[in-house]
Amino acid sequence: MLESTQLVIEEALQKLGYGEDMIAFLKEPIRLLTVRIPIRMDDGNTRVFIGYRSQHNDAVGPTKGGVRFHPDVNEMEVKALSIWMSIKCGIANLPYGGGKGGIICDPRKMSFRELERLSRGYVRAISQIVGPSKDIPAPDVMTNSQIMAWMMDEYSRIREFDSPGFITGKPLVLGGSLGRESATARGVAIMIDEALSKKGIPLQDARVVIQGFGNAGSYLAKFMHEAGAKVIGISDVNAALYNEKGLDIEDLMERRDSFGTVTNLFKDTITNEELLSLDCDILVPAAIENQITADNADKIRAKIIVEAANGPTTLEATRIVTERGILLVPDVLASAGGVIVSYFEWVQNNQGYYWSEAEVDTKLREMMVHGFNQVYELHQTRHVNMRLAAYMVGVRKMAEAVRFRGWV
Repeated sequence: MLESTQLVIEEALQKLGYGEDMIAFLKEPIRLLTVRIPIRMDDGNTRVFIGYRSQHNDAVGPTKGGVRFHPDVNEMEVKALSIWMSIKCGIANLPYGGGKGGIICDPRKMSFRELERLSRGYVRAISQIVGPSKDIPAPDVMTNSQIMAWMMDEYSRIREFDSPGFITGKPLVLGGSLGRESATARGVAIMIDEALSKKGIPLQDARVVIQGFGNAGSYLAKFMHEAGAKVIGISDVNAALYNEKGLDIEDLMERRDSFGTVTNLFKDTITNEELLSLDCDILVPAAIENQITADNADKIRAKIIVEAANGPTTLEATRIVTERGILLVPDVLASAGGVIVSYFEWVQNNQGYYWSEAEVDTKLREMMVHGFNQVYELHQTRHVNMRLAAYMVGVRKMAEAVRFRGWV
């Protein structure tokens, strides 16, 4: 993941005319903190968890990015994800660099109180390098508004003043923003609208396949269903469901568990591999990385791919699907809705003035559409694929900030 990200960063900077010194500087995070967090478990034993916080570049402003709780978290992944956050912020023209954090753990096997202790312990461990004007965390894989609330409370205790702007994705009663929970999916839905327009395909009755039924995938399915599209396939970690006439999304939303699992309630399922090769108008990988590869890219039968997950399509697969005429909207653009509304939350916290959900949605659409148009125009005029075009748009602001500061 990190190597492929660095390859695209390098190519984007070369296309923009920057030299090797800038490439060497921006290919790696400026700061990576590894922490060990001792936590008293419910059985009385103490277990030590490993956590990370990567800050890619703060030339533009404070770094920003989520914290994930997952057994597969590792240093290379966190570094790559922090670079992706920088690109997302650049595309959206936010005053941030990219950050990302994670803890190696499985929250599905931990109690509520163990998760609280771990969340607070992580904040204590990283408190010296984070803050409202340094680095602002947010929810990510297997973290939620409750975990953000614990983290905010712990940071406020350490600093001895209330600090809602330290973290985003909080509950509304603690300074969260309306529209934050569904922001990533809302942004993906906006990108689907724009991509369909470019392809001349109406949204009404468009056939949509969504891999993943967690926060982003389930909300997106809901939005697509409400807009008149037919969601013909969805999947979770176990299997996939398919109905060429359209799935009952409202029923699936009600029956899914907190981790997005629902297919275990059905006997007639297909595999995730079969799901990806379904004949459809829009394919949305909203699960994990490396799902569309050189091995299956020629089997994709979608007209449009919109990446809601991080890194679901490899670089070789990107080349293959682009050559086949499939319009691919890359993750750093398509999933930027989350960080955009996190920015709105931070602004509201700093001002002490809170917006309506309609205001949030209007501002989100404006910024997402502007980002899409910039990337699509560069894709057309410079004859590069959409992923490289997105990186070129996203990295330019950061590189210029580095240059003006005199760092390189």
